Amino acid sequence: MIDFRGHRFERDLILTSVRWYLVYPLSDRNLEEMLAERGVEVDHSSVYRWVQKFTPQLEAAFRKGQKRPVGTRWRMDETYIKIKGQWKTSTALLIRTARRSTSCSRRIVIRSRAPFFQEGGAAAWPSG
Repeated sequence: MIDFRGHRFERDLILTSVRWYLVYPLSDRNLEEMLAERGVEVDHSSVYRWVQKFTPQLEAAFRKGQKRPVGTRWRMDETYIKIKGQWKTSTALLIRTARRSTSCSRRIVIRSRAPFFQEGGAAAWPSG
């Protein structure tokens, strides 16, 4: 939470001024004139101090909890498949390449995961 105690102006006025400064190509003096047109007398040095003080705090508040997006490509590093009645680890089986289509990779995933999601031990392979 950003602390606005000790400032002469209201929180909304400070945040609006900082937002206008950051979003639009306005100078401190332009903001001083715009606020004066709206009946608020603020010095341009106050606007400058607000921008310097609250920009890092606002940026930290906006980025908090924001996860980086995951790309459109997907990979599975390791999976288990049943070979001759025994479960074995198969690495790099499902990496999508130019030689393996998406539908083929999905079919492999469905077949390799099916026994783990069914109850009662080893299950039959799904058809499809």
